[in-house]
Amino acid sequence: MIKMRVLGLLLSVLLCMTEIFGQNAGIYGKISDKDGGLAYATIGITKLGKGTAANDSGNYILSDIPPGKHEIRFSMVGYQDKTLHINLSAGQNKKLDITLEEAALVGDDIVISGTLSPVSRDKSPVAIEVYRPAFFLKNPTPNLFEALQSVNGVRPQINCSICNTGDIHLNGLEGPYTMVTIDGMPIVSGLGTVYGLSGIPNALVDRIEIIKGPASTLYGSEAVGGLINVVTKDPTNAPRFAADYFVTGWEEHNLDLGTSYGNKKVKHLLGLNLFRYATPIDHNGDGFTDLALSTRASLFHKSSWKTKAGQAQFAVRGVFEERWGGQLNWTPDWAGSDSVYGETITTKRSEILGALPFRIGKDTLIYQVSASWHYQDSWYGTTPYIGDQRIVFQQLLWHKPITAKHRLLSGLATRYTWYDDNTPATEAITSGPAKTNPSRIFLPGVFVQHSWFIDATKELLTGLRYDYNSLHGSILSPRVNYKWDIKKIGTFRLGAGNGYRVANIFTEEHAALTGARKVVFANELKPERSWNMNLQWRRFFSLKKGFIQTEAALFYTYFHNKIIPDYLSNPSEIRYDNLAGHAVSQGIQGNLEWIPSSKLRSQLGFTWMHNYTVYPGPNGEEIKATQLLTERFSATWSVSYQIPFGALSIDYTGNLYSPMHLPVQSASDPREPMSPWYSIQNLQLTKEIPFGFSLYAGVKNLLNFTPAANSIARANDPFNKQVEYDPQGIPLPTANNPNALIFDPSYVYTSFQGRRYFIGLRWKWA
Repeated sequence: MIKMRVLGLLLSVLLCMTEIFGQNAGIYGKISDKDGGLAYATIGITKLGKGTAANDSGNYILSDIPPGKHEIRFSMVGYQDKTLHINLSAGQNKKLDITLEEAALVGDDIVISGTLSPVSRDKSPVAIEVYRPAFFLKNPTPNLFEALQSVNGVRPQINCSICNTGDIHLNGLEGPYTMVTIDGMPIVSGLGTVYGLSGIPNALVDRIEIIKGPASTLYGSEAVGGLINVVTKDPTNAPRFAADYFVTGWEEHNLDLGTSYGNKKVKHLLGLNLFRYATPIDHNGDGFTDLALSTRASLFHKSSWKTKAGQAQFAVRGVFEERWGGQLNWTPDWAGSDSVYGETITTKRSEILGALPFRIGKDTLIYQVSASWHYQDSWYGTTPYIGDQRIVFQQLLWHKPITAKHRLLSGLATRYTWYDDNTPATEAITSGPAKTNPSRIFLPGVFVQHSWFIDATKELLTGLRYDYNSLHGSILSPRVNYKWDIKKIGTFRLGAGNGYRVANIFTEEHAALTGARKVVFANELKPERSWNMNLQWRRFFSLKKGFIQTEAALFYTYFHNKIIPDYLSNPSEIRYDNLAGHAVSQGIQGNLEWIPSSKLRSQLGFTWMHNYTVYPGPNGEEIKATQLLTERFSATWSVSYQIPFGALSIDYTGNLYSPMHLPVQSASDPREPMSPWYSIQNLQLTKEIPFGFSLYAGVKNLLNFTPAANSIARANDPFNKQVEYDPQGIPLPTANNPNALIFDPSYVYTSFQGRRYFIGLRWKWA
């Protein structure tokens, strides 16, 4: 047996040497970093479409290279690429030993969300997914909300079929469980979670980091289900000018502009996003717009400069949007009337964020600050809603290396939230002229995190956070993460932690206003608590041609005091209360990336999950109910191919969702209680043009899927003028209303936009 193995090895070596020493040339050697060989680093000659990957020790052989001058690129996730120009003669066998340097903060796949410290994604003990702009360019979208539909386990949920507001579902958990930050600053929250995701210019995004699972230890409330961190470009590395414009067959126009400028001391980044859709369309014939009309402008400016302690930055963003949806003959003159139904929202939003590193002795501290103001003036039929929210956040981080194997990160944080509106949520309990009693929440906190580098393959991360909420008192959040690299098996990451969410009454109520139902808070809402565990395995497989990268994850979250919206007890209401029992979110997730050559790249992801609640029944029995608007199974995919001629490339992207329970009003509701299986698929063709231009065109929603035409209940009577009620407020069956329904646009799970074509042009001047 041993002789056969030796013989096989000799034959393999002989074949490799034969290839190398044949008529064509070859290169071989070792790719290393400062600690030794880099397993699975890649070597490629882009113009020839040839490439390979290093073995477990960093050694590589790239054979059958035609004689001549070639540009050879060496790369590895978390390291700076290196490019060499060499001239090979026929039969030459050239040795090239390469040393790669770790990437800086703005380099490839350097992440900060998991630990608040820059670290390579592969070396992070926290499982983090990273998505670069090239990923989202495969299916261009006018905002971040729509772009995230391509990410496995993430689903943009439309909450209102008329005004088209929505939130992000992460592993089936509703929007309020996911924190959205910009450059690590929690400024997209509350009302901004509902509308703020539509105002981030795509041209300024460097990458998006996603953590699935509680991140409350570092980020506090609202990070129960996970974190989406939008990292904007560093002005020192951004292109001098970039532009992207596209238009769709529905006459949606989107323009992204970005430019960088400055001097040796200070660099600046300026971005502008303009979006307009002004053509009412009603393809399903229900009398209402299929897509809310919108005019939006977003301006972003960021400055960056170096200090002795690191890189400082200051940024501002402003967003203005006007949108409306409703009956096709609605105009602003009908706002608030009971003759023509419409939902109109005017949003004004401004934000600032900054970070200043400084030193005390040998220690580095970072002061971070952000502030946001969000004003909204809106009508939902005859219901006015005027909301004003202001948030100020400050944080001081202290990075303290203890020894070579032990590092400490600690922080002090404060968050102040002021909110006022015209609803009973802020109504003053006084006599006399009507006054409001704005909500004021002060949330100071302190946290500490310890990193222990056990050895080259193991790391243990522990953390603890204490917050004091001025309304709900003390809240403690611990976490632990363990990373273990096992040679030839892969990397395992185990995480466990506690999360909490303080109910944002105005956010809960605002979401309900879009559904034209009365909001009822059964009791004073208590903070939700959750315990989460997740296990991730990641492995890189080197192939003769290309490579395969795989990920698999198990997740489990247990909730108590979960805040449940009850759509079913009374069709005229949404009742909010803490669950008397418990809730569970659990599932399995997988991602596969296969790159057989420089011309073909494919990705496939799937998520299976089961989200349910358990609560006591009238006789003491346990009742188990599946969560509304949550699919059991979903999948995403993308296939990109660079056509060998004509500088053309083609991208095919899509997703698939299994049925989910929908909020029907009663057993007599004619609408289906479950959504169908559905898939949104897209196709795009891109032509590279000289001087940095790219022309692209394609089709969205290739299969032309839209929800049922009767999704809006009683679209013929949006003001319920022909609805009769019993003394308890329950609709009664009548000749004009045989199914005892009321007008309700909350029965929605995806967009009503059908198939549409698009064409666009990009230009980048580096």
